[in-house]
Amino acid sequence: MSVELGIDLSAVIVTVEAGTPLFLETRRSGHAPALPFGEFAPDTDRTFELALRGWVAKQTGFTLGHVEQLYTFGDQNRDSIDDTPPSDAANTTADNRRQISVGYLALTPRKSDVDVAFEAAWRDWYVHFPWEDHRHGPPALIAEKIVPRLMTWAAGHDQRQRRTQLAFGLDNYQWLEERVLERYELLYEAGLAQEAALDAGLAPPKPAFGQPMISDHRRILATAISRLRGKLKYRPVIFDLMPQKFTLSMLQKSVEAILGLRLHKQNFRRALDRSGLVGGTGEMETSTGGRPAEYYRFRREVLGTRAQQGIATPIIKHLEPKP
Repeated sequence: MSVELGIDLSAVIVTVEAGTPLFLETRRSGHAPALPFGEFAPDTDRTFELALRGWVAKQTGFTLGHVEQLYTFGDQNRDSIDDTPPSDAANTTADNRRQISVGYLALTPRKSDVDVAFEAAWRDWYVHFPWEDHRHGPPALIAEKIVPRLMTWAAGHDQRQRRTQLAFGLDNYQWLEERVLERYELLYEAGLAQEAALDAGLAPPKPAFGQPMISDHRRILATAISRLRGKLKYRPVIFDLMPQKFTLSMLQKSVEAILGLRLHKQNFRRALDRSGLVGGTGEMETSTGGRPAEYYRFRREVLGTRAQQGIATPIIKHLEPKP
Protein backbone atom coordinates (compact mmCIF):
# COMPACT_ATOMS: atom_id res chain seq x y z
CA MET A 1 0.00 0.00 0.00
CA SER A 2 1.42 3.37 -1.01
CA VAL A 3 1.52 6.13 1.58
CA GLU A 4 0.72 9.74 0.74
CA LEU A 5 3.12 12.23 2.28
CA GLY A 6 2.02 15.70 3.36
CA ILE A 7 4.11 18.55 4.77
CA ASP A 8 2.68 21.13 7.19
CA LEU A 9 4.50 24.36 8.07
CA SER A 10 3.82 25.73 11.58
CA ALA A 11 4.97 28.97 13.21
CA VAL A 12 5.53 29.75 16.89
CA ILE A 13 5.49 33.57 16.98
CA VAL A 14 6.54 34.90 20.39
CA THR A 15 6.41 38.26 22.14
CA VAL A 16 6.41 39.44 25.77
CA GLU A 17 4.05 42.03 27.21
CA ALA A 18 3.92 43.24 30.82
CA GLY A 19 5.81 40.18 32.04
CA THR A 20 3.65 37.67 30.14
CA PRO A 21 5.08 35.39 27.43
CA LEU A 22 2.67 35.39 24.50
CA PHE A 23 2.44 33.45 21.27
CA LEU A 24 0.13 33.87 18.31
CA GLU A 25 -2.68 31.33 18.27
CA THR A 26 -5.46 30.62 15.80
CA ARG A 27 -8.76 28.88 16.41
CA ARG A 28 -11.26 27.31 14.08
CA SER A 29 -14.85 27.32 15.28
CA GLY A 30 -15.50 24.26 17.42
CA HIS A 31 -11.88 23.11 17.48
CA ALA A 32 -8.95 23.32 19.85
CA PRO A 33 -6.40 26.15 19.48
CA ALA A 34 -3.65 25.88 16.87
CA LEU A 35 -0.47 27.52 15.74
CA PRO A 36 -0.65 29.35 12.41
CA PHE A 37 -0.05 26.52 9.93
CA GLY A 38 -0.64 25.42 6.39
CA GLU A 39 0.33 22.71 3.95
CA PHE A 40 3.35 23.09 1.70
CA ALA A 41 2.41 22.80 -1.97
CA PRO A 42 5.49 21.45 -3.82
CA ASP A 43 4.10 22.36 -7.23
CA THR A 44 3.54 26.06 -6.40
CA ASP A 45 5.50 27.00 -3.26
CA ARG A 46 9.09 27.99 -4.07
CA THR A 47 10.50 27.53 -0.54
CA PHE A 48 9.25 26.39 2.88
CA GLU A 49 9.86 29.83 4.36
CA LEU A 50 7.98 31.74 1.67
CA ALA A 51 5.05 29.35 2.03
CA LEU A 52 5.11 29.80 5.80
CA ARG A 53 5.08 33.59 5.52
CA GLY A 54 2.11 33.39 3.17
CA TRP A 55 0.12 31.11 5.50
CA VAL A 56 0.82 33.26 8.55
CA ALA A 57 -0.23 36.46 6.76
CA LYS A 58 -3.40 34.80 5.43
CA GLN A 59 -4.46 33.32 8.78
CA THR A 60 -3.43 36.10 11.18
CA GLY A 61 -2.70 39.31 9.25
CA PHE A 62 0.78 39.25 10.82
CA THR A 63 3.89 39.86 8.71
CA LEU A 64 6.79 37.70 9.88
CA GLY A 65 10.24 39.15 10.42
CA HIS A 66 13.22 36.85 11.08
CA VAL A 67 12.35 33.17 11.49
CA GLU A 68 14.45 30.11 12.29
CA GLN A 69 13.60 26.48 11.75
CA LEU A 70 12.94 24.56 14.94
CA TYR A 71 12.58 20.90 14.08
CA THR A 72 10.87 18.47 11.74
CA PHE A 73 8.13 16.42 13.40
CA GLY A 74 7.00 13.20 11.79
CA ASP A 75 6.04 10.65 14.43
CA GLN A 76 3.39 8.18 13.35
CA ASN A 77 -0.14 8.59 14.76
CA ARG A 78 0.56 12.13 16.01
CA ASP A 79 -0.76 14.08 13.07
CA SER A 80 -4.50 14.28 13.70
CA ILE A 81 -5.86 17.74 12.87
CA ASP A 82 -9.36 17.23 14.28
CA ASP A 83 -9.76 17.26 18.07
CA THR A 84 -12.44 14.55 18.10
CA PRO A 85 -11.72 10.80 18.30
CA PRO A 86 -11.27 9.45 14.75
CA SER A 87 -13.90 7.21 13.19
CA ASP A 88 -13.01 3.93 11.50
CA ALA A 89 -13.25 5.67 8.12
CA ALA A 90 -10.92 8.40 9.25
CA ASN A 91 -8.47 5.79 10.53
CA THR A 92 -8.44 4.13 7.12
CA THR A 93 -7.62 7.46 5.47
CA ALA A 94 -4.95 8.20 8.06
CA ASP A 95 -3.26 4.83 7.38
CA ASN A 96 -2.65 5.96 3.79
CA ARG A 97 -1.23 9.35 4.70
CA ARG A 98 1.84 10.39 6.68
CA GLN A 99 1.98 14.01 7.77
CA ILE A 100 5.30 15.80 8.39
CA SER A 101 5.35 19.10 10.30
CA VAL A 102 8.19 21.61 10.01
CA GLY A 103 8.15 24.05 12.92
CA TYR A 104 9.55 27.59 12.90
CA LEU A 105 10.25 30.12 15.65
CA ALA A 106 9.81 33.87 15.19
CA LEU A 107 10.30 36.68 17.74
CA THR A 108 8.69 40.11 17.69
CA PRO A 109 8.94 43.07 20.09
CA ARG A 110 5.27 43.99 19.77
CA LYS A 111 1.90 42.34 19.33
CA SER A 112 -0.08 45.18 17.72
CA ASP A 113 0.36 43.91 14.16
CA VAL A 114 -2.42 41.31 14.40
CA ASP A 115 -5.52 42.40 12.51
CA VAL A 116 -8.67 41.96 14.60
CA ALA A 117 -10.48 40.75 11.47
CA PHE A 118 -8.64 37.42 11.70
CA GLU A 119 -9.39 34.51 14.04
CA ALA A 120 -6.05 34.92 15.79
CA ALA A 121 -5.06 36.18 19.20
CA TRP A 122 -2.05 36.42 21.47
CA ARG A 123 -2.16 33.78 24.23
CA ASP A 124 -0.14 33.20 27.41
CA TRP A 125 1.82 30.02 26.75
CA TYR A 126 1.46 28.95 30.41
CA VAL A 127 -2.23 28.21 29.68
CA HIS A 128 -0.92 25.17 27.82
CA PHE A 129 1.95 24.44 30.22
CA PRO A 130 0.84 25.53 33.72
CA TRP A 131 3.55 23.42 35.39
CA GLU A 132 6.28 25.50 33.71
CA ASP A 133 5.72 28.83 35.54
CA HIS A 134 7.86 28.84 38.70
CA ARG A 135 8.13 32.60 39.17
CA HIS A 136 6.19 32.33 42.45
CA GLY A 137 7.56 28.94 43.40
CA PRO A 138 6.83 25.47 42.01
CA PRO A 139 3.12 25.22 41.10
CA ALA A 140 1.24 23.05 43.59
CA LEU A 141 -0.15 21.18 40.56
CA ILE A 142 3.17 19.35 40.22
CA ALA A 143 3.38 17.80 43.69
CA GLU A 144 -0.35 17.36 44.22
CA LYS A 145 -1.47 15.95 40.87
CA ILE A 146 1.19 15.49 38.19
CA VAL A 147 3.90 13.63 40.11
CA PRO A 148 1.51 11.13 41.80
CA ARG A 149 -0.03 10.26 38.43
CA LEU A 150 3.37 9.92 36.78
CA MET A 151 4.74 7.76 39.60
CA THR A 152 1.74 5.47 39.34
CA TRP A 153 2.43 5.16 35.61
CA ALA A 154 6.15 4.58 36.27
CA ALA A 155 5.72 2.03 39.08
CA GLY A 156 7.96 -0.97 38.47
CA HIS A 157 9.81 0.74 35.59
CA ASP A 158 13.17 2.16 36.69
CA GLN A 159 13.71 4.10 33.46
CA ARG A 160 10.29 5.80 33.68
CA GLN A 161 10.90 6.70 37.32
CA ARG A 162 14.30 8.19 36.52
CA ARG A 163 12.92 10.18 33.57
CA THR A 164 10.21 11.60 35.82
CA GLN A 165 12.74 12.54 38.49
CA LEU A 166 15.03 14.21 35.96
CA ALA A 167 12.29 16.05 34.12
CA PHE A 168 10.52 17.45 37.18
CA GLY A 169 13.57 17.97 39.41
CA LEU A 170 12.55 15.43 42.04
CA ASP A 171 14.60 13.99 44.89
CA ASN A 172 18.23 15.04 44.37
CA TYR A 173 17.71 16.34 40.84
CA GLN A 174 17.45 20.01 39.88
CA TRP A 175 14.58 21.59 37.96
CA LEU A 176 16.00 22.59 34.57
CA GLU A 177 13.81 25.08 32.75
CA GLU A 178 14.96 23.96 29.28
CA ARG A 179 13.33 20.52 29.69
CA VAL A 180 9.89 21.74 28.58
CA LEU A 181 9.60 19.18 25.78
CA GLU A 182 10.77 16.30 28.00
CA ARG A 183 8.09 17.10 30.57
CA TYR A 184 5.34 17.34 27.97
CA GLU A 185 6.46 14.07 26.34
CA LEU A 186 6.27 12.31 29.72
CA LEU A 187 2.70 13.52 30.21
CA TYR A 188 1.86 12.40 26.67
CA GLU A 189 3.39 8.93 27.14
CA ALA A 190 1.61 8.52 30.48
CA GLY A 191 -1.71 9.35 28.81
CA LEU A 192 -2.11 12.54 30.85
CA ALA A 193 -2.17 14.89 27.85
CA GLN A 194 -5.46 15.09 25.98
CA GLU A 195 -3.64 14.83 22.64
CA ALA A 196 -2.47 11.31 23.59
CA ALA A 197 -6.04 10.11 24.04
CA LEU A 198 -7.08 11.74 20.76
CA ASP A 199 -4.25 10.10 18.85
CA ALA A 200 -5.21 6.72 20.32
CA GLY A 201 -8.92 7.24 19.61
CA LEU A 202 -9.80 7.21 23.33
CA ALA A 203 -11.83 9.46 25.62
CA PRO A 204 -9.88 12.42 27.09
CA PRO A 205 -8.15 11.79 30.45
CA LYS A 206 -9.51 13.41 33.62
CA PRO A 207 -7.85 15.56 34.67
CA ALA A 208 -5.95 16.54 31.54
CA PHE A 209 -3.07 18.87 32.38
CA GLY A 210 -2.90 22.10 30.41
CA GLN A 211 -5.14 23.25 27.57
CA PRO A 212 -4.68 20.97 24.54
CA MET A 213 -3.96 22.05 20.97
CA ILE A 214 -4.71 20.37 17.66
CA SER A 215 -2.42 17.78 16.14
CA ASP A 216 1.18 18.04 17.39
CA HIS A 217 1.01 21.79 17.97
CA ARG A 218 1.53 21.69 21.74
CA ARG A 219 4.60 19.55 21.15
CA ILE A 220 5.89 22.11 18.65
CA LEU A 221 5.20 24.92 21.11
CA ALA A 222 7.07 23.02 23.86
CA THR A 223 10.03 22.66 21.50
CA ALA A 224 10.00 26.40 20.82
CA ILE A 225 9.92 27.28 24.53
CA SER A 226 12.78 24.87 25.21
CA ARG A 227 14.82 26.36 22.37
CA LEU A 228 14.18 29.94 23.47
CA ARG A 229 14.90 29.29 27.15
CA GLY A 230 18.24 27.77 26.29
CA LYS A 231 19.19 30.20 23.54
CA LEU A 232 18.74 33.43 25.50
CA LYS A 233 21.65 32.34 27.73
CA TYR A 234 24.17 32.23 24.88
CA ARG A 235 22.70 34.60 22.27
CA PRO A 236 21.22 38.09 22.85
CA VAL A 237 17.84 36.98 21.47
CA ILE A 238 15.94 38.57 24.37
CA PHE A 239 16.46 41.94 22.68
CA ASP A 240 14.42 40.74 19.70
CA LEU A 241 11.50 40.77 22.14
CA MET A 242 12.20 44.20 23.61
CA PRO A 243 11.21 47.67 22.35
CA GLN A 244 13.97 50.03 21.22
CA LYS A 245 14.21 51.51 24.71
CA PHE A 246 13.39 49.75 27.97
CA THR A 247 14.09 49.91 31.68
CA LEU A 248 16.19 47.23 33.36
CA SER A 249 13.09 46.12 35.28
CA MET A 250 11.26 45.58 31.97
CA LEU A 251 14.20 43.56 30.69
CA GLN A 252 14.38 41.41 33.83
CA LYS A 253 10.64 40.72 33.81
CA SER A 254 10.85 39.67 30.17
CA VAL A 255 13.68 37.23 30.88
CA GLU A 256 11.76 35.87 33.88
CA ALA A 257 8.62 35.48 31.76
CA ILE A 258 10.46 33.33 29.22
CA LEU A 259 12.29 31.22 31.82
CA GLY A 260 9.36 30.89 34.20
CA LEU A 261 11.79 31.67 37.03
CA ARG A 262 12.65 34.60 39.29
CA LEU A 263 16.06 36.27 38.90
CA HIS A 264 18.22 37.86 41.59
CA LYS A 265 17.90 41.57 40.80
CA GLN A 266 21.33 42.79 41.95
CA ASN A 267 23.23 39.87 40.42
CA PHE A 268 21.29 40.20 37.18
CA ARG A 269 22.16 43.89 36.87
CA ARG A 270 25.82 43.39 37.77
CA ALA A 271 26.18 40.68 35.11
CA LEU A 272 24.33 42.84 32.59
CA ASP A 273 26.67 45.75 33.28
CA ARG A 274 29.73 43.54 32.77
CA SER A 275 28.35 42.22 29.48
CA GLY A 276 28.25 45.65 27.82
CA LEU A 277 25.08 44.62 25.94
CA VAL A 278 23.02 47.60 27.11
CA GLY A 279 23.68 51.30 27.49
CA GLY A 280 21.77 54.10 29.14
CA THR A 281 19.92 56.61 26.96
CA GLY A 282 19.75 59.43 29.50
CA GLU A 283 15.94 59.39 29.25
CA MET A 284 13.85 58.64 32.32
CA GLU A 285 10.64 56.67 32.65
CA THR A 286 8.27 58.52 34.97
CA SER A 287 4.78 57.27 34.06
CA THR A 288 4.61 54.74 36.92
CA GLY A 289 4.49 57.44 39.57
CA GLY A 290 7.35 55.84 41.50
CA ARG A 291 11.06 56.46 41.44
CA PRO A 292 12.14 57.40 37.90
CA ALA A 293 14.02 54.66 36.05
CA GLU A 294 16.43 55.22 33.19
CA TYR A 295 15.70 53.87 29.76
CA TYR A 296 18.35 51.64 28.18
CA ARG A 297 18.93 50.34 24.67
CA PHE A 298 20.52 47.25 23.21
CA ARG A 299 24.05 48.06 22.03
CA ARG A 300 23.83 46.08 18.80
CA GLU A 301 27.13 47.53 17.64
CA VAL A 302 29.08 45.43 20.18
CA LEU A 303 28.11 42.22 18.39
CA GLY A 304 30.69 42.80 15.69
CA THR A 305 33.51 43.30 18.18
CA ARG A 306 33.19 40.20 20.37
CA ALA A 307 31.83 36.70 20.49
CA GLN A 308 28.07 36.73 20.88
CA GLN A 309 26.76 36.17 24.38
CA GLY A 310 23.40 35.92 26.00
CA ILE A 311 21.90 37.18 29.23
CA ALA A 312 23.13 35.92 32.61
CA THR A 313 20.27 34.33 34.55
CA PRO A 314 21.08 34.26 38.29
CA ILE A 315 18.09 32.33 39.61
CA ILE A 316 16.55 32.91 43.05
CA LYS A 317 16.57 29.51 44.77
CA HIS A 318 14.36 27.92 47.42
CA LEU A 319 11.07 29.54 46.54
CA GLU A 320 8.12 27.96 48.34
CA PRO A 321 5.57 26.06 46.26
CA LYS A 322 2.79 28.22 44.84
CA PRO A 323 -0.62 27.39 46.38
